[in-house]
Amino acid sequence: MEFGHYNDRRLPPIAGVPQNDGATYTLNSHGYRCPEWSPMPDGKKNVVILGCSHTFGQGLNDDEHWAHIISQHNTKRLRYWNLGSPGASCDKVVRILYGCEKIIDPRVIIVCWPERSRREKMLTEKTVNLHGRDEDMRYETDETDQQNFLKNVFFVEKYAERMDCKTFHCFSADSYHEGLKVEHILEEQTLTNCWPWWDKYQQRELHSDSKARDGLHHGVEHHKRFAELFLHKFRLKLV
Repeated sequence: MEFGHYNDRRLPPIAGVPQNDGATYTLNSHGYRCPEWSPMPDGKKNVVILGCSHTFGQGLNDDEHWAHIISQHNTKRLRYWNLGSPGASCDKVVRILYGCEKIIDPRVIIVCWPERSRREKMLTEKTVNLHGRDEDMRYETDETDQQNFLKNVFFVEKYAERMDCKTFHCFSADSYHEGLKVEHILEEQTLTNCWPWWDKYQQRELHSDSKARDGLHHGVEHHKRFAELFLHKFRLKLV
């Protein structure tokens, strides 16, 4: 099925794949940091991991980012696909999920939600990642950011309901899921403050090994801690 830029048999291309930042990236032919699409062996479940550059692992080697670390868990029963996309918005996360339906057929969905202040602008020939400073975002507010974010969480959950998938949602701050807390939903599927060594108020790192090789993204120890927190809470729920 295809409507405009939405297609359940083709994943959208990755924009802004890092170049020459000192890290080693192994990408498949579609630009994603995971193996080529292939049939699932009997008895295994597909796990898709969605997010922005932090999930892609920008500035880190193939074996250093949180998505890789958790992908070493229970490999006899689970197969993992890192579909993180640098610069992605919540909108693009959902479009990637729907694009992998016929290709990967996920049974488990893990999302590390990007900044709420991002959007994906749809044009006839292409899409554009928008950030808070872009002119097209001048009328957006904290309220519209939150409502757009909740819309996308809803789309993920409706997809999971239809396809009988498990979902796990990761947030960098409590405020990101305040709308979910009010409704008392997804509490058992949510990890908040998933980057505990980032001071969101002072906008500074709290760990000495704090930066990736590009000098912009979280470093190795951040990713190790994220993976530890995730597996501590969800290890037994993944299968």
